This record gives sequence, C-alpha cells and structure tokens, in this order.
Amino acid sequence: MAVAVGRGFLVQPSSSSSFLSKIINKPSFGITCTFSPAQPATPRRHSATVVRAQQRPTWLPGLDPPPYLDGSLAGDFGFDPLGLGEDPESLRWYVQAELVHARFAMAGVAGILFTDLLRVTGISNLPVWYEAGAVEYKFASTRTLFIVQLLLMGFAETKRYMDFVSPGSQAKEGSFFGLEASLEGLEPGYPGGPLLNPLGLAKDIKNAHDWKLKEIKNGRLAMVAMLGIFVQASVTHVGPIDNLVEHLSNPWHKTIIQTLANSGS
Repeated sequence: MAVAVGRGFLVQPSSSSSFLSKIINKPSFGITCTFSPAQPATPRRHSATVVRAQQRPTWLPGLDPPPYLDGSLAGDFGFDPLGLGEDPESLRWYVQAELVHARFAMAGVAGILFTDLLRVTGISNLPVWYEAGAVEYKFASTRTLFIVQLLLMGFAETKRYMDFVSPGSQAKEGSFFGLEASLEGLEPGYPGGPLLNPLGLAKDIKNAHDWKLKEIKNGRLAMVAMLGIFVQASVTHVGPIDNLVEHLSNPWHKTIIQTLANSGS
C-alpha cells in the first residue's frame, strides 16, 4: 500500500496484504491513496521433527540399550552398566546364575516370612531365621544335616551345570535314575515336567516368554527383599515380622530413617 500526501511525501509500509489495485481520490483533502497488489508471499518452509519411539522399555527411559541386549531374553531391560554380558558365553552363564539366585531368593523370603509369622503369633516355637542354623535338632545333628545338604545340592548343581554345557543331555534315558520323563528337560534352567512344573504352565517353553518374565521379575524383587532382610536383622536384631509390627504400632516414628539413626548413635 502506497500513501502519497501532496507530491513530495511517500510512505511504503511493509504490510504484505493482498488487495486488488484500487485508486481512491479525495480532492477536498489533497490526499491520494493507492492500494497496489502485494508481491506473492514466499512459501514458508516447515521443518518436521521425527521422533522414533523406543522399540521396548529400558531400565532408564530414553537410554539406548547395549547392542548385545536385544530384548530377546526374559526381563531384558538393557541394564548392564559394567558390560558384563558383552561376551555371549558369559552372558549365557549370567542368565542362568541370575535365574538360580532369583529362585533361591523367592524360596528364602517365603520361608523366612512364614516361619517368622508362626513364631511371632505363638503357633510354633521356632527360632528367629538367622539363628535357625545353630539349633540342634532331635532327628539329626547339625553335621549330618550339613553333609546331606552338601551332597544333595552338589548333585543338583552338577546336573544343572552339565545341562548348561550340553543342553538336553540330562533328559536322555538313564541320565537321572529313570526320572528323565518326569523332568522333560525343556531347556537349560527350565527342566519342567510333572516334578518341577506340576501345573503345566509352560509346556511350550519357546512360547512361554510371559511366564519367564513374571518369574524373573518376582525373583529380582525377592533378591532385593532378601538384602533388606539381611540389613534389617543386622541393625534391629529381630525378624521381619517383628519389625513390621513395631512399625505399625507407631508408623510416624518407627521408620527406617529413625531405626538407622538410632543404630548409629
């Protein structure tokens, strides 16, 4: 739009409005206004940002997992800050080690809570869990129990290791006192069969990813709980049920913070 006042003053605004060419004359004021079509606007360029969603969840959102943790393993959330699983053979062993520790932790937490509940409620005269190993039992001495446990655990762990080295070898006829059909030997770490999978929840072990994931999640939670029970016993010198009862009796003043503060004083 051009505005002319008299003959010697010109104002050229920067407006880019598009109007039809039009001339308006107003002689009484001596002002001539001319509306001219603006130049075609330059097309705007829009930049598009493409956000690629993660293919699977990781232990830290937005973190790229290591290439060797591709999500195929049950419970794989890309957590390996020390790079322990870079070697494929080491990764296979760590998977089995975590699985065994998880199962022991689940059994240990369940056993501690159950026996501690019986002790606290007075149903049974049982020792607190961290003193149970020092108790003399009538049916066998501590030495006898230790030797029996050593033999049984040693046999089971040896068979597990042999199946790890040569998958399926322990399911062959004559390799397990005729009980091979009861174990089935689904894959290393998952013997299955009526003895260890009586409900038949994962007969097709290749398509049992959900069951594996549930087991390893509960196992990891149990390992953390077991660590907490260890620290709890070391600080308070009582069982977990005793600690729970004490906390519920005064929730605002009987917490982990007060307990740790009092233990250090």
